[in-house]
Amino acid sequence: MAQLSPQSLLALDRAHVWHPYGPMPGTATPYVVESASGVRLRLAEPVAGHRELVDGMSSWWAAIHGYGHPVLDEAVRDQLGRMSHVMFGGLTHEPAVRLAATLVEITPEPLRHVFLADSGSVAVEVAMKMCLQYWQSVGRPAKRRLLTWRGGYHGDTFHPMSVCDPEGGMHQLWGGVLPRQLFAGEPPAGFDAPVDEAYATELADLIERHADELAAVIVEPVVQGAGGMRFHSPGYLRLLRRLCDEHGVLLVFDEIATGFGRTGELFAAGHAGVSPDVMCLGKALTGGYLTMAATLCTGEIADGISRGEVPVLAHGPTFMGNPLAAAVANASIGLLLGQDWQVGVKRVEAGLTAGLAPAAEVPGVADVRVLGGIGVVQLDHPVDMAAATAAAAREGVWLRPFRDLIYTMPPYVTGDEDLARIGAAVTAAAVAG
Repeated sequence: MAQLSPQSLLALDRAHVWHPYGPMPGTATPYVVESASGVRLRLAEPVAGHRELVDGMSSWWAAIHGYGHPVLDEAVRDQLGRMSHVMFGGLTHEPAVRLAATLVEITPEPLRHVFLADSGSVAVEVAMKMCLQYWQSVGRPAKRRLLTWRGGYHGDTFHPMSVCDPEGGMHQLWGGVLPRQLFAGEPPAGFDAPVDEAYATELADLIERHADELAAVIVEPVVQGAGGMRFHSPGYLRLLRRLCDEHGVLLVFDEIATGFGRTGELFAAGHAGVSPDVMCLGKALTGGYLTMAATLCTGEIADGISRGEVPVLAHGPTFMGNPLAAAVANASIGLLLGQDWQVGVKRVEAGLTAGLAPAAEVPGVADVRVLGGIGVVQLDHPVDMAAATAAAAREGVWLRPFRDLIYTMPPYVTGDEDLARIGAAVTAAAVAG
């Protein structure tokens, strides 16, 4: 097949391709990427004089090892020579079994069972279904609502949308259709801030008053991602664990964005030293190579469902346990844990802290914050995404701002010079945006 010119490709893209969070046809012209290597995206045509852009986004936080890593490439090639896919119903295979065993080993006790899914949103769907079916199975069918705090984001499929922020999020359109969940206020900001007693009382009161109807509490631990890139104290996770135990409510941690080292702990739950009843993983699970997610639960939840009137979890994605994805996930986890990854993330954190410091002096910047491999500049107004993206490209960096935020989550292998470049790009985007 003849290769399309960039102009032809963009024309077809505009005519037929519906991009995420955009209209159809699109109003913005995307950059055409022809290849990627290391931490760089190579463009089909130069943008602002740059044929390559440093990826400050890890392809939506997933490509923690960068692109074209020889270990991950070899894992895919090796598995491709064996089989690319077989159905997971009635069959099993080594890559998926190894992955499940590894996830149980590296996640907090007592998470013991692993359901492999296709994407983060589906992992959250499965988690919510597990919680609802558990209570149904043990004779408490009235426990069918979920509680979360405002400012959260858990995916774009229907049940996860119901626990995303109902006002500040992207899903207000569906308010009359989604299940009505319970919302506490946003957790007070500040990773190092002490627990706010008034807020702790609010959480305690909500859980106590609604315990008879609550199946679970679901939150993003330590970092709220696409809902606002806000950081909060691990103390609130310890509080939720205690309250859920006291009132017979399950606790779900959505670690899709925070898992595999992004916050400086392997899982964000580690900052609090607590374990949820259910944990959702995704994004960096395969190092950004293939789509895969996982939902882990305790033995108590699995046993409860298996003793119920319907003794199965009625969920089965076609590509569940895909061997290619499982093989590269195993390789990615091995690559991460086979090195002193915490030192690497600390290096990224130091580079982002230094690189974003000048942004604090830019007019219109309300806050600058860094945690692990996450750097955020928050404006006091909605960002001009086109202007901010173009300003970053002029610095040789790819960023994807949203709402009032210009942020970066670079691959862990990003070098110090490129971290400095990313800092300059974020600052330039703040000036332009």
